[in-house]
Amino acid sequence: MRKGSIFIALNAFAIEGRLNRQLSRCLSALSALCGTLPWLLAMPVDCPAKDLSYQKEVLPILEQYCFDCHGDGTEKGGLSLDSWKSPAERVADLHVWKEVLRNVSLKVMPPPKRKVQPSEAERAVIEGWIEQRVFRYDPDNPDPGRVTIRRLNRQEYNNTVRDLLHVNFKPGEDFPPDDTGYGFDTIGDVLTLSPVLLEKYMSAAGRVMDAAMRTTAPQGKKQQYPAQSLKGGQMHSGSRILSTIGSVSLKHHFPQDGEYIIRIRAAAHQAGDEAAKMTINVNGRDLHTFEVGNEPEELKNFERRVRMKAGSHEVTIKFINDYYNPKERDRRRRDRNLLVDGLEVEKTGAVVLPLPEFHRRILGSEKITPANRLAVAKKVLHEFLCRAYRRRVPQAEVERLMRFVKMGFDEGGPFAFEKGIKLACQAVLVSPFFLYRGEVQKNPDDPETVSRIDDYALASRLSYFIWSSMPDDELFLQAGRGDLRKNLNAQVIRMLKDPKARALTENFAGQWLQLRNMDLVSPDPGQYREFDDKLRRLMRMETEALFEHVMRNDLPITEFLDADYSFINARLARHYGIKGVSGDALQKVSLAGSHRRGILTHGSILTITSNPTRTSPVKRGKWILDNILGTPPPDPPPGVGQLEDNSKLEGTFRQRLEQHRKDPNCAACHALMDPLGIAFENFDGVGRWRDDEGGQRIDSSGELVSGERFETHEQFQEVLSTSKRGDYLRCVSEMMLTFALGRGLEFYDKPAVSSVVKRLQDGKLSFSRAVLGVVDSVPFQYRRGDGRRIYD
Repeated sequence: MRKGSIFIALNAFAIEGRLNRQLSRCLSALSALCGTLPWLLAMPVDCPAKDLSYQKEVLPILEQYCFDCHGDGTEKGGLSLDSWKSPAERVADLHVWKEVLRNVSLKVMPPPKRKVQPSEAERAVIEGWIEQRVFRYDPDNPDPGRVTIRRLNRQEYNNTVRDLLHVNFKPGEDFPPDDTGYGFDTIGDVLTLSPVLLEKYMSAAGRVMDAAMRTTAPQGKKQQYPAQSLKGGQMHSGSRILSTIGSVSLKHHFPQDGEYIIRIRAAAHQAGDEAAKMTINVNGRDLHTFEVGNEPEELKNFERRVRMKAGSHEVTIKFINDYYNPKERDRRRRDRNLLVDGLEVEKTGAVVLPLPEFHRRILGSEKITPANRLAVAKKVLHEFLCRAYRRRVPQAEVERLMRFVKMGFDEGGPFAFEKGIKLACQAVLVSPFFLYRGEVQKNPDDPETVSRIDDYALASRLSYFIWSSMPDDELFLQAGRGDLRKNLNAQVIRMLKDPKARALTENFAGQWLQLRNMDLVSPDPGQYREFDDKLRRLMRMETEALFEHVMRNDLPITEFLDADYSFINARLARHYGIKGVSGDALQKVSLAGSHRRGILTHGSILTITSNPTRTSPVKRGKWILDNILGTPPPDPPPGVGQLEDNSKLEGTFRQRLEQHRKDPNCAACHALMDPLGIAFENFDGVGRWRDDEGGQRIDSSGELVSGERFETHEQFQEVLSTSKRGDYLRCVSEMMLTFALGRGLEFYDKPAVSSVVKRLQDGKLSFSRAVLGVVDSVPFQYRRGDGRRIYD
């Protein structure tokens, strides 16, 4: 292969799209006209429908609740609500009103510590006036919002490559970490493409296609690697010499599962009172240590039988007992060194090397001749492109790829056709149409144009939402026929039952509940001696198992809060103080009599919301506000110190928190967070139950800013399941919409959120109802042109 010219061609192919509005225009030109939005869609709207008067209806509310801090000459936080010189100037101050709308809707303002608060109707008046008069939002014409074109994140890339090319490894693990926005790594605005990532895509495309297609004759039973092909050490008389503790290594592709012999040809410069020692290691695991007692003049083979899974694996040869004594009289015995002359891998038994699955599927039945090879190549690539780009592809795009096919043909040889197809597919994997989830739209530059997405875009949105991967054959078939919307509910139910729906657990639940943070927490080993990596994994697995159970069995989503069972094994049961559980496998266990119920008492949640040496009611309270109630507290004022930094605070941790709340700068936020976190103070920093701390009985009672009182965490959880249920349903709906849409929610998404909540309430709160509510919502089904509206 002419690697230099191929790399240049691939690079040009990858960047020629420019990934901006030009891509939207190009996609738009490829499709038939999309249907327009049925404006008669009846959506629940939270704001008042009538025209609102600022002077008569809004101003009196602001004067009563807001002007003591933000009017009549007072500008707390630099904000004044009565300093505009004219009505036109007032409605033109978009930034201020956007913040007011956020704070009023989240009930952050007026501060929760204020005893007198606006009623729900009064808040709705303020919100409605801002939406109508400032942002000129029309609730009768829903806005589906603007989504930045989305790059596949690492998980989506791995899953898409798996389903498109039928390979069993994860090239995305070598990519830089994806940024997150609004709590998720599916947000288009933060999924940028750096030069480093582009290089990683180039490399991954080659490795993926090497695994997906065979373009060389199958290897025999043995494959030999001379010293020159090994990494590490230095070349010395034809061998790799390790003159100090170190290693040499190589990556070998094991073509099938089975037993192999790894054979090392080695010798050593002998010194000291023991022979040189050499350890063979595969994928970081030491398999065997050999004594190499022969001198370089007598190279010998050292071999080890090992069972391997098919795929590429790292084989490492380590020198583990270096020795050097310059005072040794015999110069030849002063320095012990290991010399590796080569390595051989041999498959035992019969060697059966079937074609890779992707190779077999696209070429297995084709009879290739010089006369038909161009026609066959175009047919194969057209089918591949439609799947890779996740839409109908015109023949002109296939023609662009034929230059890569012809490069393979030009090389000749028995695999010329396969090389051409492989190179063209490799180019597809670095195309913006593969790496980005572009969608066809009319008038892509006009933000006022709203249209329904076509069936292919709907199939893609659906599959990346539920599976974090490309559509399968069934979705492509339905989209091609134009039947997907007609069968949408049935398709959603089918997809939720598919094993690939595990991606919702890993990616949605993993980020909504912040379970990925379990890999980052580091409880103090002196304080929590029993905490180790195994317990860390079990805690995460417990919460994932509950989420999976609710999803697979279509249970009410309130099970996350109040399930009286969990999935634990003997180790986790011992940690929790639950008796009668044996075995290493997770199993469904009743939590009766254990003080535990739902995810809020799972070790995973309690650990990620703790500090390394102690619990953190503040972190726990904020986590509940963010992820259960959907009312995140405002950021702390600048210059406010941490609780630990204040040496004047005394007493128990609860008492110190109460003293901290007396600071006016801290009171508003901590009044929101602290009671929620204190409710769970009976659970220590790694989720164990305790009755006292430091010899004093723990008091977990509290009162919410909305007035609900509780004595124990069980009573607080009852509050969440009853009077706060509406907030919880709204929060889950918002989280799911954000994850699915790839953008943060705005005020104009309230009808969509309300529709998901209503769908839940009408369907016994079942998990599938939440998913169906998201899928049927206006922002999921429609899109508007790029460019920004006045309120964006």
